[in-house]
Amino acid sequence: QVRPVESGGGLVQPGGSMRLSCAASGFTLDDYVIAWFRQAPGKEREAVSCINRSNGSTAYADSVKGRFTISRDNAKNTVDLQMNSLKPEDTAVYYCVAYSGPSAGCRGNRYEYDYWGQGTQVTVSS
Repeated sequence: QVRPVESGGGLVQPGGSMRLSCAASGFTLDDYVIAWFRQAPGKEREAVSCINRSNGSTAYADSVKGRFTISRDNAKNTVDLQMNSLKPEDTAVYYCVAYSGPSAGCRGNRYEYDYWGQGTQVTVSS
């Protein structure tokens, strides 16, 4: 069974850093386009960042550019999201998602992603 598993959430102060990790259960992450989405209370689920399947190209939402970095660790079979300079508006449940379709590029539409993790809560508050 293909299932992404997130870890690393919690409480952090504004301006702080946090690293989320997505591990693979039942599959090799390198074979998939992997993205992070987030959903804050009362808001739509939104794409945060993505890393493609072929050359490691990445994409970021404007709201996190310059603060977040997505990367693959093929030795560990994980995809990590390093989050710096966190803001209260980054508070959300963060989901790791995987796309298994024929394209190697990032997908902007959440409905194109086949597999979703359970999510991990990130709270930015003083």
